[in-house]
Amino acid sequence: MIRKILFLAALSLLGASGSHAETVVNRAALGMFQPLIEVADNPENPVTDEAVNLGRMLYYETRLSEDRSLSCNTCHDLASYGDDGLKTSKGIDDQVGGRSAPTVYNAAIHISQFWDGRAKDVEEQAIGPVTNPIEMGMPDPAYVLKVLKSIPGYVEAFQTAFPDEEEPLTFVNVGKAIGAFERKLMTPAPFDDFLKGDDAALTDAEKHGLNLFITTGCTVCHNGMGVGGHLYQKLGLVKEWPTEDLGRYEATGVETDKYFFKVPSLRNITETAPYLHDGSVETLPDIVSKMAEHQLGRILSDEDVDAIVTFLGALKGRVDEEYIREPELPADGPDTPKGKS
Repeated sequence: MIRKILFLAALSLLGASGSHAETVVNRAALGMFQPLIEVADNPENPVTDEAVNLGRMLYYETRLSEDRSLSCNTCHDLASYGDDGLKTSKGIDDQVGGRSAPTVYNAAIHISQFWDGRAKDVEEQAIGPVTNPIEMGMPDPAYVLKVLKSIPGYVEAFQTAFPDEEEPLTFVNVGKAIGAFERKLMTPAPFDDFLKGDDAALTDAEKHGLNLFITTGCTVCHNGMGVGGHLYQKLGLVKEWPTEDLGRYEATGVETDKYFFKVPSLRNITETAPYLHDGSVETLPDIVSKMAEHQLGRILSDEDVDAIVTFLGALKGRVDEEYIREPELPADGPDTPKGKS
């Protein structure tokens, strides 16, 4: 009789607490992650308020494209988690590139930039598309400087941002200013709160998904502060992936780099479909399932896929709306080129 009473009491307590024990995450297994920092400092490009303000203007500046139709924000829309939602982005004259534009949020903490890692940092990446003929299409850096120097507001802004330089308005400094702005495009998420010790930051379902994420082996590639973005990996490591894109080989020419790509960060991954370098996978459950199979040799059940996707939702970060607000841009000068018609 006493045993029966104790059993019924235990059932009552379970019912009151949600009918199952709380999922526990072994914090010793979280050592491969780090909470997101506020600013990704670069000793070669100090992040000052003046440089950030100039970089914000240049980020939204369509006059950096030949026909004055495109800005950095066109393909990396800050209001849409730094992504344009397209398989591959469109440049001037509706030309289509060969790869999907990755999000710019948190990109400054990555090992390199672009899918093939051909730019060492966000400063170098920022000026690449400006003179790319199928992206922003400017003829050359000299023409970019001609446009900017014809705009009095930019001449003054560059002098303010780079006060110690004899010639502050240079093409390199265009990249430095945009890079300074991007180095503060960080999106702290519930997962960061959890890493800092707040157990309540994740739901029970998210904790269960995190445990599966770890035990499945996803952390082999998706680790560090970015939960990815810190190494290169072969696409189709275990099971061949059908693609004609040679990946990092196209930047290095090294035979062993064929089909290697920078591992994408999973931060804000719920907001940045479609997935992969070519945007060929449309949904998050599909890419989770395919990556487990092709990269790890694992076939996941639908329930396990859904659980991991639930955890990935905890990587959706908080955007500083004031920081990304589009600024008022300087007016044309009397000699500012009007762009290709």
